[in-house]
Amino acid sequence: MTSILLAILVLGVLGGIFGAILAFASQIFHVEVDPKQEAIRSCLAGANCGGCGYPGCDGYAAAVAAGEAPTNRCVAGGAEAAEHIARIMGVDAGAAEKMVAFVPCSGTEGHAEMRFNYSGPVDCRAAMLFGGKSNKTCTFACIGLGNCVKACQFDAMHIVDGVAKVDRSKCVGCGACADTCPKSIIKMIPESLKVIPACGNKDKGAKVMKMCDFGCIGCMKCQRECPADAIVVKDNLAVVDPEKCVGCGHCADICPRHIINWLGNK
Repeated sequence: MTSILLAILVLGVLGGIFGAILAFASQIFHVEVDPKQEAIRSCLAGANCGGCGYPGCDGYAAAVAAGEAPTNRCVAGGAEAAEHIARIMGVDAGAAEKMVAFVPCSGTEGHAEMRFNYSGPVDCRAAMLFGGKSNKTCTFACIGLGNCVKACQFDAMHIVDGVAKVDRSKCVGCGACADTCPKSIIKMIPESLKVIPACGNKDKGAKVMKMCDFGCIGCMKCQRECPADAIVVKDNLAVVDPEKCVGCGHCADICPRHIINWLGNK
């Protein structure tokens, strides 16, 4: 009985000693956190998506508190978060245009020529191991195995008929999908952009027609008929100048290959 009590006493003394050491260490190594940083952190969406360009929400909050980052970079939190953070920092939130993801590919199943029928891991990088060109003949085409879908934390990416599609109502512009795409074909575009060609193939028209039923062939019809001179064919591919585009949608209506996507509301 005496040995049991002695053991309990020894454990109690050791516990007290270690507790005192930990308390002392916590005082010695305590790092003061700027109250502004904590307040800013509470305003963020908490997605840790990296869309702000910093390592997670804590990293961004620290950068803003230190005056090293703008108050409107939390893409998941949007304008509301920017306003709260600006209030904490005593500055104007400013107007940052929201960016959204876009996949410039129309090579859906049955319309894009296939190099081979891929049977393996459902992973775009795995499909790229076959000569670095994936399963589709077009080297600019979406592989369609969903790495971007897995990377998106906001359920804004889905594979439809073998091509990744973006739900703009859910996309927060974090860019995780673009970062994970092994072909680097996913673009971040201004949400205000009304029309954009859904093709990234820069090959000449005759070659494109052999690869895909919907690929841009550089016919220049959109360039000739755009009333605002906002669309030009560069490197055999139609390109829209967002500064000039008035959003009339005429180019989308007349495109013979039907690859210019209308993103606005007529």
